[in-house]
Amino acid sequence: MYRVGNEELKRIRSVVETGRLFRYGIGDECATFERRYAEKLGVKHCVLTASGTNALTAALIGARIGPGDEVIIPACTYMATAIAVVAAGAIPLIVDIDDSITLDPVAAEKAIGPRTKAVIPVHMWGQVCDMNAFQALSDRFGVLIIEDACQAVGGAYEGRMVGSIGAVGGFSFNYYKNMTCGEGGAVVTDDESIAERMRCVVDPCSFYWNGRDESFAGFTYDGARASEIEGAMLNAQLDRIDGMIEEMRRQKRKILDAAVGAGLTPVRANSIEWECGTHVMFRFPSAAQAEAFAELAGGTVAIKTGRHVYTEWDQILGHRGAHHPALNPFELQANRECRMNYSKEMCRRSLDILGTTVFIQTHPDRTENEVEKQIETVCHAASEMGNRS
Repeated sequence: MYRVGNEELKRIRSVVETGRLFRYGIGDECATFERRYAEKLGVKHCVLTASGTNALTAALIGARIGPGDEVIIPACTYMATAIAVVAAGAIPLIVDIDDSITLDPVAAEKAIGPRTKAVIPVHMWGQVCDMNAFQALSDRFGVLIIEDACQAVGGAYEGRMVGSIGAVGGFSFNYYKNMTCGEGGAVVTDDESIAERMRCVVDPCSFYWNGRDESFAGFTYDGARASEIEGAMLNAQLDRIDGMIEEMRRQKRKILDAAVGAGLTPVRANSIEWECGTHVMFRFPSAAQAEAFAELAGGTVAIKTGRHVYTEWDQILGHRGAHHPALNPFELQANRECRMNYSKEMCRRSLDILGTTVFIQTHPDRTENEVEKQIETVCHAASEMGNRS
């Protein structure tokens, strides 16, 4: 969590005092946020959800992805990306990242097969994907691009807000994200038919308030919709996100300038002027050097983040996709021809990249003195690494 304070409390207090905790026909915090966030991203439709996982699941089902379909995802992402694919009844195809720590467009293209329906580029740790390359893939092969922007709220790619570039985009607002309401998420699109299906996934009972239509019983039921308290928090958070992102970008630029001068090699960025700036990343020749630098600089070796590495997705690798065999996508007849022969060594290139990458975090509330101390620590670590070699 970056920043929560009086503005959130004021809006929450207003919701509680009026007693309008339920959004439909009573409160307007959720509807207000959906309208404001859509405008900010430059999209037509925004639907609030209870989590980023709900958002990605709604995106996939909204795009009519299901049994018989493969969806390409990166080897480095939160496991929720894979879970959402399985929740839609489809099969995740795990593909290598490149040296930007995001899904490799070349590897994704090579992985496209006759059953590949969509590709999910994940803007990981605030680093944005090469969206021009993925848009080209979509144009060439007809696959849908569904952006996972859960870890890049407020970021952009070459001037376009992440989440707004593909056919659909999903966001997370949980405790660890740039904007937060504790939990929560949103899914956005320009496509009216996709939006209607996504609303049904998030809340199939909303037709009681919005007019009966040809909706279906979305499997996530009412548990995927947001409350007015979450909407209130997000409206306050939205007011400050731009300033926070700009400050973290500024810190990242300053740290990188000093670090490069000290001999460190930064991770390649696809759109450094527009990404979130939440993490500063460096590459090293070996895993041992990465470990040593992380210890000296107070950083994290990327492969050690557990659930963000495909080798730790036990349920996916073990084909345990549902509570009952009859509902398990890995057992469905429609998916028999989908590729699902997973192993922990299948994306060795990704493991090598993650094992030699170290990241340190920025923070919008750091003082200039604290930033200078961080730079001093990074440069000292670089010097020590040079002395050891």
